[in-house]
Amino acid sequence: MAAKSLTVQQRKSIFHALVELQDERSFTIADSKKEIASRYHISKEQLELIEREGLTKEWPPLVS
Repeated sequence: MAAKSLTVQQRKSIFHALVELQDERSFTIADSKKEIASRYHISKEQLELIEREGLTKEWPPLVS
């Protein structure tokens, strides 16, 4: 699934899941990225693009 073919809402959902998993601190950062990429059937590179976009645009849960 290409990151560009994902809707903004899908990318936001993936970003949210990544942040939530990292906040739980039950996974390392690297393992949380592997888990989310696997869960959403996307590549590590796609996840990194989504993560960068979410941080740049301050997607929730970063801000309320």
